[in-house]
Amino acid sequence: MEIPVYLIAGFLDAGKTDFINSTLEDGFAREDKTLLVCCEEGELEYERNALDNVTVVTVEDEEELSKDLMKAWEKQYRPKQVMVEYNGMWSLEGFWRSLPDNWVLYQIMTIVKADTFDVYAKNMGQMMMEKITNADLIIFNRCTPELRDSLRRRNLRMVNRRAEIYLENTDGTSDNYLTGEESPFDLTPEVVEIPDDDFGVWYVDVMDHPERYAGKKLHMKLVMFRSKKWGGVPCPGRFAMVCCANDIQFLGLLAQGEALAPYKDRQWIDATVRMEIAQHPAYKGKGPVMNVLEARPSQGANPEVVSF
Repeated sequence: MEIPVYLIAGFLDAGKTDFINSTLEDGFAREDKTLLVCCEEGELEYERNALDNVTVVTVEDEEELSKDLMKAWEKQYRPKQVMVEYNGMWSLEGFWRSLPDNWVLYQIMTIVKADTFDVYAKNMGQMMMEKITNADLIIFNRCTPELRDSLRRRNLRMVNRRAEIYLENTDGTSDNYLTGEESPFDLTPEVVEIPDDDFGVWYVDVMDHPERYAGKKLHMKLVMFRSKKWGGVPCPGRFAMVCCANDIQFLGLLAQGEALAPYKDRQWIDATVRMEIAQHPAYKGKGPVMNVLEARPSQGANPEVVSF
C-alpha cells in the first residue's frame, strides 16, 4: 500500500510545530490514521486535542531514521499517511534516500521565521537553500512590512519556480509572495536559457505576461508542430501532463521564421528565439510569438513531458 509522506522542514523556532498543530486542528488526521514523526523538539508541544487519530514517534539522531525503522513503524502502527517534523540541521537528501519504496514523498513544506532568514542564508547557505529549492510550499512567518519588501527583492521565484510562497504577517494576515511583477527567470543575460524541466513554468509566465519577454532572446528545446486550425502556422512547444498521465496536452506558441522550414511535426529542435507580441485570432487579440532565429535538430528534452 502506498503511504503519502508530508515533510515539514525548517530550522529551530521557525514555527513548524505551530504549523503542524493548525494542520491537525483543521482535520488533517480526522479520517486517516496518521503517524507523526518528530525529529526536533522545540519549546511548543503538539496540541493534545488534535492527536486523536495520530501516533507520535520521536527520532533524536539522523542515522536512526532508516528504512528498517520506517517499515517497523508501518507494521506496528498501520498509518495511512505520515507527517514528519524534520530537523533543520539534517539533510533532505538523506531522508528521501531512506524512504521505503511504498512511502511516497507527496509534499515538502518549508517554514521560515522571516527575521532569521538572512542569518541562516549567510551562515548555513547550502543547508537553508536545500530547504527552499526542494519545497512545494514555503511560508515565511512573523513578517513585518520591511521584511516583506526585503524577501520580495530577493526574487525567490528564481530559486524555486514551482513552489507556492506565502508571507504570514505579524498581525495574523497572509500575503501571496508574488505581486505579479516577479519573473521566475533571470532576464538579464543576452540569451535567457529555459531549462528543460522549467518549460511549463515559462509557458504559464509568458502567456500571463508576454510583455515581460518582448524583445528578449531565449534558448530552449521544443517539439515541432503546425496548427491545422490556423492554416499550418508553426506552433512549436512541449507536451505537458497537466494533472495526470491521462491528461497530456500540447502547449504550443505561435512562431515564425525560415529556420523552422526543414522540420516536420513531432521533430525535436534546439531553438534560439526572439519573443514578440502580435495580434492573432488564436489569442483573440495580442499574444506571444516566437521569432525563431536559429534551429537545429535535437535529441529531445529531459524530461520529455512537462509537469507542473
